Amino acid sequence: MEINKYIDHTLLKPTATKEQIIKLCSEAKEYNFYAVCVNGSYVALAKKELEGTEVEVAAVIGFPLGAMTTEAKVFEAKNCIEKGASEIDMVINIGRLLDGQFDYVENEIKQIKEAIGENVLKVIFENCYLSKEQIKMVSQLAVNAGADYVKTSTGFGTGGATFEDVQLMKDVVGNKAQIKAAGGVRDAATAQKYIKMGVTRLGTSSGVSLVTKGVSDKNQY
Repeated sequence: MEINKYIDHTLLKPTATKEQIIKLCSEAKEYNFYAVCVNGSYVALAKKELEGTEVEVAAVIGFPLGAMTTEAKVFEAKNCIEKGASEIDMVINIGRLLDGQFDYVENEIKQIKEAIGENVLKVIFENCYLSKEQIKMVSQLAVNAGADYVKTSTGFGTGGATFEDVQLMKDVVGNKAQIKAAGGVRDAATAQKYIKMGVTRLGTSSGVSLVTKGVSDKNQY
């Protein structure tokens, strides 16, 4: 099992510098990761650094809270695609979901998917704030809206991916969407278990240790 092709090599900290993003891209090239995942302001830099490689650029949208307007998220998504991203990882409006405003949540996902066309849309739920029923509900909403992936977490909430939550998501989406586990994926055994469960992408800042020694790094989400 080649873990490297499942990895979105991630750096989303507010303190991330240009030098660190260049290092992230260099590592992604060296280990042939599937993608790098960065904040919007670094999309153009990442695209430039990865020119001539197969490594994709993923940008986060409405990150990490998901509470901005739909219009702002749509603009941000389009802007990141124009700057060179081919994948968008958006955060749902968690408060609206908790309020039971399911149409709002589904429509927002749909608008962003329509705005980015054939590019990949991953929808971040932030499962740590949701009940099991809400995880199932938003999984269905994402499928209804045409999302390509459902994703567990931002890595900035109170908890990350869990095997139980991934199973709940898989039970709902089936083969209608793929699954990305993110937040707390720090060792090879955990990564391999998620892959065996059917996860096709792993969001982690521990990608290098996963493919080299599989050693846990407690300082990285």
